[in-house]
Amino acid sequence: MKRKRWIGRGFFCLVLAVGAVHADGTGSVAVPERIPDSYAQAAQRISVAPGRKLNLRCEGNRGPTVLLEAGSHADTTTWFRLQPLLAASTKVCSYDRAGYGFSDEGPQPRSLDADVSDLHALIHHAGLATPLVLVGHSRGSNIVRLYAERYPADVGALVLLDPPAQDIAAFAPDWAKQEQAVNDERYAFIRQCATGAEHHQLASPPPPLQRCVAAANPLASDKVNAATFAYKSTPAFWRTLLSELQDNAVVFGQPVSSQEHHGAMPLMVLTASDTYADLSSDVRPSLEAARDKTQAQIVATSTRGQRVVVDQSSHDIQLDQPQAVVDAVVRVTQQMGAAGR
Repeated sequence: MKRKRWIGRGFFCLVLAVGAVHADGTGSVAVPERIPDSYAQAAQRISVAPGRKLNLRCEGNRGPTVLLEAGSHADTTTWFRLQPLLAASTKVCSYDRAGYGFSDEGPQPRSLDADVSDLHALIHHAGLATPLVLVGHSRGSNIVRLYAERYPADVGALVLLDPPAQDIAAFAPDWAKQEQAVNDERYAFIRQCATGAEHHQLASPPPPLQRCVAAANPLASDKVNAATFAYKSTPAFWRTLLSELQDNAVVFGQPVSSQEHHGAMPLMVLTASDTYADLSSDVRPSLEAARDKTQAQIVATSTRGQRVVVDQSSHDIQLDQPQAVVDAVVRVTQQMGAAGR
């Protein structure tokens, strides 16, 4: 397949808040250089089950609704650069999954099934207009794909941001074994942090727990950082994180299901050019091969599947090259409209 590249701006240009031009030519919107203080509080908390609410953040009021699904252990702040760009031309919503941000904790385990169930309740209890354009980053790409399989009438198109490699052991068995060992250590660490949170020790953590407290985000204000620290100091966050990471090991340890099909639904996979740039050259080719096969299999689940490489981007395409995501959303939305005529 011919390698197509987006002509995009680099990360440092985004930090300087250079204007982004919409693919439909409607003008320009400045890319935020810092996370707005509005992220320091809940937007709209939607009831999804008795005694349980999820935080939903919507902007814009035109066109089909775009819903953003974050990657593993990420909250709505991961979309702070992308969401205002999309809001200039369409309605766009992001939300905190259960246990993250300003959303209540959900029942365990936090599997893809649990995430899809919550998402379905959120969409319908919030009264979001369907069919939606679902945009999923990393683990979020697995969530929206499963959602589209189970509720195809709710989904008009999919945009998937750098879906992670699945079945890595088939390409890099030594790497997979090392990851399993690292995961065991990671789970033990998270359990230790959860215990510290239960005993209210993370506000002033003793030396063994100091690694539980992340450094302040330089792109966020003190107010936003304080809000993030508050929810990441709760036992709910650590329980959710542990369960989600354990599920990741299951999900990404197996290949894309041969039973996954999305018919003629517009589906675009955006591949980051530098997903594994920080890894050693001896393992990078194997991981790239695993990712490329995974993404090719995902593209093949739709007769209108496409894959596009986004240059100058890490795995976090929505932060490094948000305009590429806007362009992809515009393209699949146009395909939705063409199908309806």
